[in-house]
Amino acid sequence: MTHIHFIGIGGSGLSAIARLLKESGCEVTGSDRALSSFAADLQTMGVQIFIGHHPRNIAGADWVIRSSAIGEDNPEVQAAKRAGIPVYKRADFLGQLMSEKTGIAVAGTHGKTTTTAMIAWMLYSMQRDPSFIVGGTLNNLKVNAHAGKGDTFVIEADEYDRMFLGLKPRIAIVTNLEHDHPDCYPTFEDMYSAFQDFVDLLPADGTLIVCAEDEGAATLLTHARRKGLNIISYNIQGEMTINSPQWMQARTFTPNERGGFDFTAMNNMGSSAEVSVSLQVPGEHNIRNALAALSVAATLGLPLQEAADALGQFTGTGRRFEVRGERNGVTVIDDYAHHPTEIRATLAGAKMRYPNRRIWAVWQPHTYSRTQTLFLEFSRAFSDADEVLVTEIYASREPKQDFSSAEVVSAMPHSSARYGGSLVETTKYLRENLRPGDVVIVLSAGDADQISADLMNV
Repeated sequence: MTHIHFIGIGGSGLSAIARLLKESGCEVTGSDRALSSFAADLQTMGVQIFIGHHPRNIAGADWVIRSSAIGEDNPEVQAAKRAGIPVYKRADFLGQLMSEKTGIAVAGTHGKTTTTAMIAWMLYSMQRDPSFIVGGTLNNLKVNAHAGKGDTFVIEADEYDRMFLGLKPRIAIVTNLEHDHPDCYPTFEDMYSAFQDFVDLLPADGTLIVCAEDEGAATLLTHARRKGLNIISYNIQGEMTINSPQWMQARTFTPNERGGFDFTAMNNMGSSAEVSVSLQVPGEHNIRNALAALSVAATLGLPLQEAADALGQFTGTGRRFEVRGERNGVTVIDDYAHHPTEIRATLAGAKMRYPNRRIWAVWQPHTYSRTQTLFLEFSRAFSDADEVLVTEIYASREPKQDFSSAEVVSAMPHSSARYGGSLVETTKYLRENLRPGDVVIVLSAGDADQISADLMNV
């Protein structure tokens, strides 16, 4: 039995690979600085988790996989190299997992977690038993990965540190393309070049599925045409349309009682030119995500109405408009939005779902580089919130800097935007000012979900 050890196993990326390999019959161990919820779930499967990093943790390992946050000086990395044990980054390893299946890779600045989860759930619900790796927990299945016996492998293609360039897709989706991760891509052109390289991973008979409404993503179509790839574009009727041989389009969409949208999906592929879709996940952006999933179903030759019905059962992923519950008449929601476009989409969805309630946007900026690079866009992203409360910046992988999110607040044209300071101070302010009927949305890719937990534990 192959023994694989993971350094940094508590993150969403590595924990997903660990789960998949454990289900495949490998012996799996891992280490991290603290026990995350992902790591705790792995423990229930029989995975041994070490808290802290020490050379002895790799004993018996055949391979070591480390997260991109783990440096060369890590004691376990050093011990593995001294022992001649191969050490892989996540990007180096994922392509091997996909090589014998039909790889379906979902890339994009926003929406890739939900779209990947939609596709995985759709195929699972249709009895295709896919393998999948998602950057969040599927609410329907309560897992972020699965080693399926079917012939498809669905994966979230993370552009950070160019991880997605190690994948082996036959079908690639690009949901949108905007400048992000300035610590990795100093300019949009740098990021665009990486996405071109991602498209180049497709074989000659591969399929590229692109949102035609997004200017950045749509420009990849010219590159794909030169390669002779099969191309599918998708969009909402009335929005920007790009001429492509195959297309999927949403028409006549209306809000439904489940909090999402009902719409008709029209297409020029297969035998079902028109299918009815009823989503329960909120926001127009999820109409587009569903169109991408339906385009995958069409590419695989699956019954489109059955695929649409499966998407209607999809209940979302963890920290993507995740309703934590209600306490003292206040609804508490976690969302992973950490880019201006994501924040606008989340708040628009909240306004649609809760039209007559006061909406609080509690934003924890993620990394100094992103906050400073997109300063103006962030300052204009909160118009659909009634109250805006901004915490201090979550530094993540970056060193602390002499820059405060209070500067972004001071530039906001919003009539009720405040700087909240630390998570403790922000929670205190909320407790003193919330009233029954309010909706609190915590927007964070860091640790501000602790605010949600504290509000629910009042």
